This record gives sequence, structure tokens and C-alpha cells, in this order.
Amino acid sequence: MTESHPRISKAVIPAAGLGTRFLPATKATPKEMLPVVDKPAIQYVVEEAVSAGLDDVLMITGRNKRPLEDHFDRNYELESALQKKGDAGRLAKVQESSDLATMHYVRQGDPRGLGHAVLCAAPHVGHEPFAVLLGDDLIDPRDPLLARMVEVQEQHGGSVIALMEVAPEQIHLYGCAAVETTVDSDVVKITDLVEKPAAQDAPSNYAIIGRYVLDPHIFDILRKTEPGRGGEIQLTDALQQLAADEKVGGPVHGVVFKGRRYDTGDRGDYLRAIVRLACEREDLGPEFRTWLRSYVTEEM
Repeated sequence: MTESHPRISKAVIPAAGLGTRFLPATKATPKEMLPVVDKPAIQYVVEEAVSAGLDDVLMITGRNKRPLEDHFDRNYELESALQKKGDAGRLAKVQESSDLATMHYVRQGDPRGLGHAVLCAAPHVGHEPFAVLLGDDLIDPRDPLLARMVEVQEQHGGSVIALMEVAPEQIHLYGCAAVETTVDSDVVKITDLVEKPAAQDAPSNYAIIGRYVLDPHIFDILRKTEPGRGGEIQLTDALQQLAADEKVGGPVHGVVFKGRRYDTGDRGDYLRAIVRLACEREDLGPEFRTWLRSYVTEEM
């Protein structure tokens, strides 16, 4: 590790979205607080950042997102009640979320897209590289994607984007990367980026998923980026400029992820994530799998 590639310690989690795909459940409850088994989705994301060594976490929030702050804060009344009951197991689970990381919060205010949300982190991040984790993507902790991305950034500098191969007919749902191979089988160099291209216009089937390790020069570009697709400031547009000229903020690499990922922003995938994670739990899995087999056999 050299002076030009400092150790990353800060993670940014944009969490200002309205969660309209989950209405009416998200009318009064942030989508990030919807439970995945018995933990809110956002806690999995914070745990992932911490496991990669990033224990300084800034959450970009908006109106009606106060429950996010409350979840990662102490709840002395609840803790006291659990202590009096002698319920050490549940007490440990309650305290776990408040002890995970050093949490910070800033409101996005006007929801002007992911690029604008990332720009809101500039005063906190300063001139250091940093990670961005989108709350809709849950990465299985057995597949340490973010840790690998941090490793690649420390080796090459610049920025690193998580990529996943998808079927050509699905590429229009994602940002897409044009790539060149490198000596590492799971690492590519990104030469261009396109936001949600039609299948016939896509430069590859490498889709961008919700993990980034970014050079701080991204802030200067975002300040000058005009609203793009959907009238929003697109992070992909700013990353495209970095990829086009690595003199600005270093090269842009991609880590090709082939592990387990759950898209909790989609209702169907949200349900699949719950089933998969519940089946793998030691305390829930055996009984739940037995019931699930019976249900599928008898009801389906």
C-alpha cells in the first residue's frame, strides 16, 4: 500500500428513497427497515461494511427516515427491561446494532438521484476514497465482495465497481460496463459505462450492482453533472467520465461478482431472500425447511 492509495475507512449508504414498490407497507415505515427474517435489511448492509473494515458509516436519509437512526441508537428502556427478565440473548441482539459502527446521518433534502445522494457525503468523506453500498442489494456474508473491492482499490487506486453477468434481455434494467480483461480473472478494467441500455446497444452483459469504492474526485465531477435519465443526477454518468480519463481520478476497475446476492428492492426477490436466509439459519432452518417441503408437496 502506497501513500497514493490510502486505507479506506468510510462507507456511505444512500437511504433516502421512498420505497414505492412496497406500498402500503412503506407509507410510514422506511423500506430499509423491512425485516429480512428478524433483522432489518439495512443492518445487513452496515454489517457488510464493518466486516470489510469500514466502521465509519454515513447514512444519507430523508424525511420519515428517523427509525433508521433509532435502530442504530441505544434503547435504554428496552435494554433495562430485558436485563430485568434475564433475557441475555435478546439483549445482545438489541445491543449489537448500536455497537456495530460509528454512525453519522445527513438528509438529502431534495431527492435528485443517486449521484446527488453521493454528493451529499462530500463534507464527511473529504479527500479520502470511500465505499458506497446501496441498501437494496444484500450480499451474502460468505461471499465478501466489498472486501475484495477494497483490496483492488488499494492495489490499483482509482475507483472500483461491482459487476455481475446478467442475461442480455435483463441488461436494460441496469447500468452496463464496457470492459477489458486483466491478469486477475475476477477483475476487469472499465472503459465505458451506459445507464440502462437497450439489449442491442449494450456493450456487454456486465451489469453494475450496488457496491462501489470511489475516488474522491467523483465529487468534483458530480458537482458539474447535469441531470440525466429520469431527470436525476446519475452516478453512472460521473463514473463514465472517470473511466474515459484516468488522469482525473485514476483508473476504474470492476470486480465481477459470482456469489449470492439478494435484491430486496424487488418484492419477489425480497421474499426469496427471506426464505433462503431462514433456511440456512441454524436456529430456524431445520424446522422451516421441513415445513417448506411439506407446503410445496401438499399445496403446490
